[in-house]
Amino acid sequence: MGMKKKIAIIAPGYAWLPGEAGTSRFSYMAGFLAEHGYKVDLIGSTFQHFKKAPRDIERLEAMQLPYKLVFIEEPGYRKNIDIRRIYSNYILARNTLQFLERHISEYDLVYCVIPPNVLSAKAGKICHKYRVPFIVDIEDLWPEAMKMVFKVPFVSNALFYPYWRDAEKTYRYANGVVGTSDEYTMRAFKKRKKDIPYATVYVGTELDVFDEGVCKYSSEFEKSNDEFWVTYAGSIGASYDIRTLIDAAKMLLCQGRLDIKIYILGTGPLKEELEQYAKDINCENVIFMGYVEYQKMAAFLSKSDVLINSYVKNAPQSIVTKIGDYLAAGKPMINTLASSEFMEKVERERFGINIEAENQKQLVMAILKLLEDPEDCVRMGRNARNVAEMQFDRKAGYRKVLDMVEKLTE
Repeated sequence: MGMKKKIAIIAPGYAWLPGEAGTSRFSYMAGFLAEHGYKVDLIGSTFQHFKKAPRDIERLEAMQLPYKLVFIEEPGYRKNIDIRRIYSNYILARNTLQFLERHISEYDLVYCVIPPNVLSAKAGKICHKYRVPFIVDIEDLWPEAMKMVFKVPFVSNALFYPYWRDAEKTYRYANGVVGTSDEYTMRAFKKRKKDIPYATVYVGTELDVFDEGVCKYSSEFEKSNDEFWVTYAGSIGASYDIRTLIDAAKMLLCQGRLDIKIYILGTGPLKEELEQYAKDINCENVIFMGYVEYQKMAAFLSKSDVLINSYVKNAPQSIVTKIGDYLAAGKPMINTLASSEFMEKVERERFGINIEAENQKQLVMAILKLLEDPEDCVRMGRNARNVAEMQFDRKAGYRKVLDMVEKLTE
């Protein structure tokens, strides 16, 4: 393969790095492409968004990684919704673009995440100017997701117009499109022909790492035979409906169902408030576990009886990060996310039950239905694991990205 081709992966807010909590899509991708003969720069931030703290750069630089880490200076912020966050993101985008402009001649291809839309639009423009192939990876839809939260007719349209404009520019400059769901992938072709390569690549799971965690840590979580565990794992924030989960747990408690325990794994801006709410209504069958390290979470999910993908009404998400882990655990899923793409998948692949979001009666009924039909639970669990192996195993999914990179760098 003569001279190694060089790739920049721009994922400032999304690049969770080895040893950090969070989804490792881009560090995995960087390693995967490096393994297949490419030189890769993974361009991230000096600030770690998940912990709202500066990164331990010394530790990361001391690791023997197969790709190079590039840290872009960012001032940081303390709260998710904060003027300092907007400023911090602005500085990060500016510094990243300055770096790209200086180094663009070194790269044979640029792989860039959207959002942030302004960063991807300007990165696309630089690539277009220097004729460097540009692949865009759609992780979320802005402003569509924002409009779900901030619904004021006319005002929100005007407010979010810059996001629309930058999204359209990004897709116009793209030479290839990768999306984390079909809905996200197809968004790129709203105003352009399907004249470039595209692929849906789920965030997915490293099944061998997941299974190793199950083997290693299962014995740490003791569970008696008469207990039935319903588990949520993920962020505790505005899009995720934990309150209805607590209300359903209380309803079950009032029916004398002391055997059903609701476990909540993870952390987020609403954790303290929701823990207090559970205490206030004396809901001792809800257990907040806080942040649980990935492989231990894998063991906990596989010890559970039912997993819940719990979202508020109108949540804009599609096929989210945690789905790969839920499926890998081989357990039935209760889904409240109203994404038509995901609901159809639940029905078609038969690994769970779709119910209405924020409906505690339906949730209680779904839990009891699964509790009373262990054979169906086993069947759904088997289907879930099958889907994980066929569609969500990263090794297979990320081949599509490799094929696209090969095609565009020929």
